[in-house]
Amino acid sequence: MAATTFEMDGSVMEGGGQILRLSAALSCIHGTSIKINKIRAGRSTPGLRPQHLTGLELVRDMSEGSLEGAVISSSEIALSPGQLKGGSHIADTQTAGSVTLLMQVALPCCLFSQNPSQLQLKGGTNAEMAPQIDYTLKVFKPIVERFGVNMDCDLRMRGYYPKGGGEVVLRVNPIKELNPINMTERGNITKIYGRAFVAGVLPFKLAKDMSAAAVRTIRKEIKDLYINIQSLQEKDQACGNGNGIIIIAESSTGCIFAGSSLGKKGVYADKVGIEAAEMLLRNIRHNGCVDEFLQDQLIVYMALAKGVSRMRTGPVTLHTQTAIHVAEQLTKAKFLIRKAEDENANNDTHIIECQGAGMENPSL
Repeated sequence: MAATTFEMDGSVMEGGGQILRLSAALSCIHGTSIKINKIRAGRSTPGLRPQHLTGLELVRDMSEGSLEGAVISSSEIALSPGQLKGGSHIADTQTAGSVTLLMQVALPCCLFSQNPSQLQLKGGTNAEMAPQIDYTLKVFKPIVERFGVNMDCDLRMRGYYPKGGGEVVLRVNPIKELNPINMTERGNITKIYGRAFVAGVLPFKLAKDMSAAAVRTIRKEIKDLYINIQSLQEKDQACGNGNGIIIIAESSTGCIFAGSSLGKKGVYADKVGIEAAEMLLRNIRHNGCVDEFLQDQLIVYMALAKGVSRMRTGPVTLHTQTAIHVAEQLTKAKFLIRKAEDENANNDTHIIECQGAGMENPSL
C-alpha cells in the first residue's frame, strides 16, 4: 500500500457495513488507497459477510484496482483503486445478501466513471436490514435523480431469504458533476399507496391480511385520503418463499416516504402490516421531507455535489451521523445540523445543510 493510504476505523458510531460501503465508494471516486479496520466490530457476526465482500470485489473490478484481506469474516481490508472505467460487471452474493446494498456502494462509482455502466446484481431483493428493492425504485431513485443522476433499474427476478436468487440490472450514465438539492418544504400528504406480496408456497390470504391491517392502522390517523395497497401473488418473477409489504406516501411538494416490513415465520400477517403502517406514520409525523431511511442514503450525494444542499429531516439517525462522519473524513464537504425553526417544526425536525465538495468527473 502507498504511503498516502487513508485509514478508516470501521467500528466508529453505527459501526456497520455502511462505513465500509461509503469508504470504499469514496476511495474509488477519489482514486486514493484506503485501509479499513475493525470492520463491523459491534455486530453479532463481525467482519465481512457475503454481501459486503461482493460489494468490495465489485468496486475493485469497476476501478481496476487491487484488494487485500477480502475474505468472509475478515475485519480488515486494503483497497487500492485504479481508474473507474465503467462497462459491464456482474456481482453475485450467492446468498440472500441484499442487492440494494450492492447498489449503495456501486452507484456513486458509476457516476464518476469514464463510460456508462451496466451492473448485473444478484442476491436478495427484499432482505432484512436493507432497503427493499421496491423502496430503492419508488423512493430512493426519484429523489436521487434530483442530483442529476441518470439511472435505469430493471428488476428481473425477486429473491428471498435464505436462497436469494434475485436479479437486478442497473444501468447508469456518468455525469460531469452532481447538482445540490433543496428539500425543505414538506407540503401536504396527497397520496398513499403500496404493495403487499406473497411469493412461493405462501397463501394469498397473507397479502390481503397485511394490506387490510395496514389500511386500518393508517385510517386511525389519516381519514381523508384514498389508500391503495395492492395485494399480489408473485409467481414467475420470484425465487423462494417470502411475504412483506411496502407503503408509500407522497406530498404536494414531491417528498416521498415509506414504511415497510417483511414477514417472518410465526409472525401474524396483521402484525407485519401494522408495523409497516406505523413506520410510515412515524415518518410523516415529524414533518420532514425525507424518511429515516432516505436521509443517510443521500449524504454521499450531498457531499459530492457542487454547492449547498439542504434537507429537512425528522430525528437525525445514527446511520446519518455515521455517513456524515465518513463523508467529512474522505471529502472536503462540510455538514451542519440544526433544529428547524418554523411553525410546522417540532423538537424532532432538523435541517441538514452541506457545503458540497464539488467533485468533477475528469473524463467528461
